[in-house]
Amino acid sequence: MGTALIQQILPDEYANMTDEEADERIRLADTLLGDRLVILGHHYQVDEIIKFADYTGDSFKLSQESAARTDAEFVVFCGVHFMAESADILGGEHQHVILPNLTAGCSMADMVNLEQVGDLWDTLEEVTDARCVPVTYMNSSAAIKAFCGEYDGSVCTSSNCAKVFEWALTQGDKIIFFPDEHLGRNTALAMGFSEDDLMVWNPLIPPEDNDLEKLKRCKFILWKGWCSVHGRFSVEQIELARRDFPDITVIVHPECRHEVVAKADGFGSTAYIVKRVNEAAPGTAWAIGTEINLVSRLAKQHPDKTIFCLDPIVCPCSTMYRIQPQYLAWALENLLQGNIVNEIKVPEREKQFARKALDRMLSLAS
Repeated sequence: MGTALIQQILPDEYANMTDEEADERIRLADTLLGDRLVILGHHYQVDEIIKFADYTGDSFKLSQESAARTDAEFVVFCGVHFMAESADILGGEHQHVILPNLTAGCSMADMVNLEQVGDLWDTLEEVTDARCVPVTYMNSSAAIKAFCGEYDGSVCTSSNCAKVFEWALTQGDKIIFFPDEHLGRNTALAMGFSEDDLMVWNPLIPPEDNDLEKLKRCKFILWKGWCSVHGRFSVEQIELARRDFPDITVIVHPECRHEVVAKADGFGSTAYIVKRVNEAAPGTAWAIGTEINLVSRLAKQHPDKTIFCLDPIVCPCSTMYRIQPQYLAWALENLLQGNIVNEIKVPEREKQFARKALDRMLSLAS
């Protein structure tokens, strides 16, 4: 593991900066840095950040985009920590990956660590001689991606999870899937497996208190992790949307609980959601179960359609909100002064094995 970085307190000059002043200074710094800089904006970022992004998309697409920009010396990732790690893993040696606010993390990625994974791995060796293939969701730390690479597993995204699962089952008897229980369950059930094939591993209790008999016979070992945003969506919200809009189409992200996915008209990645809405006919109505910034942006882009978030209370990704214009201005102006702040560097050995797991995923798509 690399040395943990701590976000320094934002200097008063930036903390007291108005959004208008931050905008002006970001634009100036962006212009002065020119082709040396690329700014990445994840779908869940606020519009105040997205407007500065050279590329927008999901975390893996953005990492690929920045790696392809070989002229860019500085990659400023407006997302969360694991995303910046992926950009460093895929990027060139000359590129410096910067996260404007180091407190922008991911609660789901934080639900699994190597010590806990070691407990599961040791338990499996004690109770079964089955070949276990580790697969991790993109929403995980570089350390977990590296574990999967070292033990001949793979990374997956929400778009290609089924394809990676199919491959993994040709390589071994069981899949261990980190860290999102719901993406794992929804994918496996959609592939035709049953609940009897699935077992949820709880890392917060002693290993022996998990169901070891089911651990022996199951096909999928799902890590007990979840997304705090997508966990908010419910069957009751879908029923309310259908009551108010009888012709509504409900689409949700596969990080939602299975009962929500089962009640929806479709489920898929952010790219799937964007594509469905973009291609929909004018006058159609859409209730969407994913992060509010993406849903609100789609509603603005398609005023000829009715588009709203399933959660009436609103469901922001709170850590994404930590990338504010003031932090972006601070990071860019430091670059102008020759100071690289908040650089995300994955240790070389970890990077090597994580890249192996990512390359495995890419090879399955070719």
